[in-house]
Amino acid sequence: MKISESNWFEVEEYLKTDDRAVLALGSTEQHAYLSLSVDSILSERVAADAAAPLGVPVFPAVAYGLTPYFMGFPGSVSLKLATYAALVRDILDSLYATGFRRILIVNGHGGNSPVQPVCAEWMEAHEGARCRFHDWWKAPKTWATVQEIDPVASHASWMENFPWTRLPGRTLPDAQKPFVPFEKLRDRNAAGVRELIGDGNYGGVYQKPDADTDRLWAVAVEETRALLDGDWA
Repeated sequence: MKISESNWFEVEEYLKTDDRAVLALGSTEQHAYLSLSVDSILSERVAADAAAPLGVPVFPAVAYGLTPYFMGFPGSVSLKLATYAALVRDILDSLYATGFRRILIVNGHGGNSPVQPVCAEWMEAHEGARCRFHDWWKAPKTWATVQEIDPVASHASWMENFPWTRLPGRTLPDAQKPFVPFEKLRDRNAAGVRELIGDGNYGGVYQKPDADTDRLWAVAVEETRALLDGDWA
């Protein structure tokens, strides 16, 4: 049940029997040869695929996040932490005000993780509220599947390359890029990060057969659905 494909009458009817909802968090940032919207596309799609059999509403992905280290790449957009925290809090407040009580946040961007304390603070301030923060790509079963397929995988590599994130007509390198030395990323500004990582891939081959990514996607959807449909007591 995508909110973008629903009207308010239908949501009101849903809330008579259920109070769950899914909020996807993404970003707009460089992903080498893939779409700048990879994180938003994937978080909303895995949320929608997971929620579909359950009929739980999925809200549109928040398309901007925390990505100051990629501001050396044109097209990337980053919010300040205070701005992002306020934005997520306002969204959660709105969901609570209209009747939702159990919120699964499906996060598609690692840089958004600092906002997790907002979820904890929000639950403390709202009676009966529950909020789960789910980094879909590094959840235990999903990450184990990545490691089984190819342990050399990271940002903008094959593990984010799906038919819905790749761009038609773009030629990808036919090579395995060595892992970026992450310890050198932590003390560099955006220009330094771009100098270190080059095209934006953090390490790994750029594309795998669709059979591999289909397998990964199925695990990710199942793992996300289990959180949404599991015990909220």
